[in-house]
Amino acid sequence: MKIILDAFGGDNAPLSVLEGAVEAKKEYSVDILLTGDEEKIKKCAAENSISLEGMEILQADEVMDMYDDPTEIVKSKKNTSMAVGLKALSDGLGDAFVSAGSTGALVVGGSLIVKRIKGVKRVALASFIPGKKGHYLMLDIGANADCRPEMLYQFGIMGSVYMEKVAGIKNPTVGLLNIGTEDTKGSELYKESYALLKDAPINFVGNVESREIPKGETDVVVADGFTGNIALKLIEGVSLTMFSMIKNVLYSSLKNKIGALLIKKGLYEIKAKSDYTEVGGAPLLGTRKPVFKAHGSSNGKAIKNAIGKAAAFAGNGVIEKISGSLAE
Repeated sequence: MKIILDAFGGDNAPLSVLEGAVEAKKEYSVDILLTGDEEKIKKCAAENSISLEGMEILQADEVMDMYDDPTEIVKSKKNTSMAVGLKALSDGLGDAFVSAGSTGALVVGGSLIVKRIKGVKRVALASFIPGKKGHYLMLDIGANADCRPEMLYQFGIMGSVYMEKVAGIKNPTVGLLNIGTEDTKGSELYKESYALLKDAPINFVGNVESREIPKGETDVVVADGFTGNIALKLIEGVSLTMFSMIKNVLYSSLKNKIGALLIKKGLYEIKAKSDYTEVGGAPLLGTRKPVFKAHGSSNGKAIKNAIGKAAAFAGNGVIEKISGSLAE
């Protein structure tokens, strides 16, 4: 299994990328193909005592900046580490691609360089989110701000396949994020999407309200990219705020500090479940080959876990199953 890794994607690249690559090689026994400026990669590795043994480097002279127009990845930015990596994936030089770089550019590049599975209207960015009953999958979380009903229908199928093949959940439940549980609720987009999803070859359980999704009431939550992105960031914000408020209370007095020591282990366990570095990366579902987006501020641990998720995706026949389900 060979994973192509964008060495210059993300806020902490290339150091965090190289650290993650080394750990991934050890833990997952994968081969790594780094894309980026070879001289800079080797210099960073030498300065931080990182061994590049067993890793290949594919030269790329530029970096896709977060402020670049995403469409430039197929125009003036063809020689960036991200574009070169996606082209390498398309050409069969690796089994999956991972980048912590620009989400917009990755969506465009995944769609136009790696290309979509036949019949897929739009690729969707999916993310595992911690809930009361475990992690659930939400898609789309930002790839498509404007959607049509048939797109949400396909998101439901792709999300269901991913949860079954990668997360190992048999016959996962799929819910449509909406303002009410009745099939008459929501905009025309959501009413029409409901009508399509209820006849899809998946375990569709109907509409799910936003207050229910953190409970993990469904294994897959389907939304358009605009709504999904807002929901994701609200969940992240509330989680961070609540931990901060709890911390302030626990350290507000000596009595509370003593109490904090007694529940310290439990709090750390909850925090670990909410740690994005444990999740690693989000798959871009709908591409012909596995493309993964790691968090922009990923550290070495997050990169390592993203590589692990990409390897699991590539080895479980997810794309073939999605293609077959859509044809069905």
